[in-house]
Amino acid sequence: MLKKAWLWGFIVVILVMSLITYGAFRQAYVWLYDAITITEPKLVTITSGSGVGEISTQLFKAGVISHAASFKYYAKWRQLDRYIKAGEYQFSGPINSVEVLAQLVEGKVLEYQFTVPEGLTYKDFIARLTSHQAMQHKRVPNAQQWLKNLHSRWDHPEGLLFPSTYRFAKHNVPEDIIKQAYLKQIQILQSSWANRAEDLPYKTPYEALIMASIIEKETGLASERATIAGVFVRRLQKGMKLQTDPTVIYGMGEDFKGNIRRTDLTTDTPYNTYVHKGLPPTPIALPGRAAIEAALHPEEGLSLFFVSKGDGSHAFSDTYPQHLNNVRKYQLNQ
Repeated sequence: MLKKAWLWGFIVVILVMSLITYGAFRQAYVWLYDAITITEPKLVTITSGSGVGEISTQLFKAGVISHAASFKYYAKWRQLDRYIKAGEYQFSGPINSVEVLAQLVEGKVLEYQFTVPEGLTYKDFIARLTSHQAMQHKRVPNAQQWLKNLHSRWDHPEGLLFPSTYRFAKHNVPEDIIKQAYLKQIQILQSSWANRAEDLPYKTPYEALIMASIIEKETGLASERATIAGVFVRRLQKGMKLQTDPTVIYGMGEDFKGNIRRTDLTTDTPYNTYVHKGLPPTPIALPGRAAIEAALHPEEGLSLFFVSKGDGSHAFSDTYPQHLNNVRKYQLNQ
């Protein structure tokens, strides 16, 4: 009887322990795989060197996971704890602990973005970058420093950064974005230069970049870029002055107050193309891909002049008398 009672007691203990173990695993499964609905995005910053226990507690306190210990031991069991990457993470919507761990292992950190449109200047690029919430109070290298770091052959930053939308994480610094924009612009310029049209009046890709920046400032109409490029190319080929207002404005710098006066057109600056023949010494803005392509594939034709119609488009003419008529028609009469 005692032996039989002991056996039944042992069986009961085993059953109880099995039920407890099953319940524990069942509960752990619920903690790991049942999604938490996060109504508002949660930001969690994982610092470099944090252990999985510290990370688990941090995530639990932030309301991202439902149980710290289950997350910790699951990460250790899967041997993924050593692959968790530091950074700023954002969690939202229905998400479970396994998905949270996957995001940390893959390093899917929160991304920010900032945009610089075509035609803005290098100064505008830096101002927009440093005013971004994720870049404030971070050191910005001066132009000569980052140009040297990138082994650039040029010592003036204007035109060398590609205008676009850039994505970055909180750990990135301004120089990371500057480098990305520089390398992108150089890649586009070199690729376009290799496939350029024949008999262009440029000795180097940099001269083509200067022309592209002028085209970018002269028109925002995609349909006109190649036409305006053709006008400027023919003027260079004939030894005529470019006589383009955007170069004058760039040369004026802070002195430009919104209007060009007659005296400004005769003021001698390196960028005044009413005074000097040929291209200005550097680009005057950040040209995009389309403007670079236009500079290297100008439209054929005879026009040597153009004037704004006042609606964003231009009237083109082959001769100076025709140009004067267009000036009277579209500008003086208005």
